[in-house]
Amino acid sequence: MRVQKNSRGFSLIELVIVVVIIGIIAAIAIPRLSRGSAGAADSALSGNLAVLRSAIDLYATEHGGIYPAATTMDTQLQQYTDSSGTVSATKTATAIYGPYLRKIPTLPVGANKGSIVVLDGSSGTVGGTAGAWFYNATTGSVSANCPDAEVDASNKKYNTY
Repeated sequence: MRVQKNSRGFSLIELVIVVVIIGIIAAIAIPRLSRGSAGAADSALSGNLAVLRSAIDLYATEHGGIYPAATTMDTQLQQYTDSSGTVSATKTATAIYGPYLRKIPTLPVGANKGSIVVLDGSSGTVGGTAGAWFYNATTGSVSANCPDAEVDASNKKYNTY
């Protein structure tokens, strides 16, 4: 009487097929995951610009349409101000407006990454000087201080966000 063994292992072809499928999945997933940090930095830039623009707009609303001065924008947004924009570290009878920000956000992309320096955007070119934000006090516009060559994954210039 002969006893038949049931073999319960995988054949070589089954193992090769599984390895090929895992390789295909890895080839698709790894590039997408590696772009994740760049995408996060792009989203952080959009968020930081939205916060800055909202603070500048609120300041202008409370100060009769006058935007913060380029040279003192950071302190005017982070401390209390009176109707003329004079800064006070504490709230007083006249310094009743603000603060609009806890701190100036850092630039999350480009060569000036990590900087919080606000540049006077009334003259000069974006990306021409080291600093984070290019701010025009006449129009209230603010943009990332990145040269035209610095772009995101979709080839959009950071200074046009």
